[in-house]
Amino acid sequence: MQHAETIVIGGGLAGLLTAIQVAKAGKLTVLLEKSAHVGGRAITVRKNGAYLNLGGHALYRGGAAFAALRRLGIEPKGNVPGTAGSVIWKNGLVPLPADPYRLLTSKLFRFSGKMELARLLTRLGKFDDAGLGGLSLREWAEAEVRDPMVRHLFYALCRTATYSRDIDRQLASAVLRQVQLALKGGVQYLDGGWQSMTDRLRELAVRSGVAIRTDAGVAAVTHEDGAVRGVTLASGERWTADGVVSALPPGDTFRLVPGAERTALLRWKEDASPVTAACLDLALDRLPVPGRDFAMGLDQPFLFSNHSRAAKLSDDGTVVTHLIKYNLAGEHDPRADEEALQRTMELLQPGWRQHVVAKQLLPSITVVHDQPHVGRRDSKPGPAVPEIRGLYVAGDWASHGEQLADAAAASAERAAARLLADARTG
Repeated sequence: MQHAETIVIGGGLAGLLTAIQVAKAGKLTVLLEKSAHVGGRAITVRKNGAYLNLGGHALYRGGAAFAALRRLGIEPKGNVPGTAGSVIWKNGLVPLPADPYRLLTSKLFRFSGKMELARLLTRLGKFDDAGLGGLSLREWAEAEVRDPMVRHLFYALCRTATYSRDIDRQLASAVLRQVQLALKGGVQYLDGGWQSMTDRLRELAVRSGVAIRTDAGVAAVTHEDGAVRGVTLASGERWTADGVVSALPPGDTFRLVPGAERTALLRWKEDASPVTAACLDLALDRLPVPGRDFAMGLDQPFLFSNHSRAAKLSDDGTVVTHLIKYNLAGEHDPRADEEALQRTMELLQPGWRQHVVAKQLLPSITVVHDQPHVGRRDSKPGPAVPEIRGLYVAGDWASHGEQLADAAAASAERAAARLLADARTG
């Protein structure tokens, strides 16, 4: 039997950030990760000298994750990509109206549509979502955006900002806040991929006193008399602890906790609405069509981006691109998605197959394990599990309105703060 004051289960972004914050407060902290490495979906694969993230990753400069890194003294290296590009419409390409000139000359919109789009973009930049309540994204857009083409572009912006296309379930308030982040601070692509950030967090965790155990899957979270007691590993090894933070998906946490059906964990598991996508990441010796670096689908759920235009992602100048198809819940046809991704790539960069240095196909990757959505019984799940003292949750799904990596970072901060506050009050 071994002992730690705090055990963090899961070594992804949320787990690392939670462990660091708790350890910095002086708590004896152990992080348990079932795989051979930490990082979760924030790792980067090196292939033939190119660095490929697990799908498209972008760090919102105005968001919680960026702020958390800077508070910890980690300055992400990389740049903000430009907004010039194209939109995919009726299987063709049209310049993206990303500045006043392109908007005025765009053939996508009638004059009235151009004026409405200009007003909408101005409004979104300073929008206050107070009072929107449980309104879905579609309900808000249908009421506020009259021109059909403007609505198409608005939905494309929302998909790009949230990586989700479930407009009938997405909460308008959360989506609009994320679009604001995109419009104001933009996103940053990281030199060396997200592995560079993960490596810095791992190093900081160790320096802060976190004991990291990999290949250490947890079989159960033990508790009795309404309080957490520790964990049992799949190997049979047992740990005692005063506090346990699960940074796993809601379903996984539910399965680890005996009697979870009598706790809030049941609601969080049942209400979870995972977001998935199909991704094609490519390293090319050159772009067949130079300068065609970014494209959003209007009538198709695609986004293409040349990440190398803003970050160093290869050892020899190889160009790293990312193409994503946003999927709805339950939408899963890997072969059809692969064909659709390849067709779209051919539209954007004809002849691309002749230039492939490395390729990574992710036919169905989980983007987040839940998102703020209509019908979620707990609008702000966690950080504490009310029925079990000393048990906390963190992760991209434990959002209080944040999205993507920002939800992971914000939930980690909430979990650490609540654990430390509860420890002080005894």
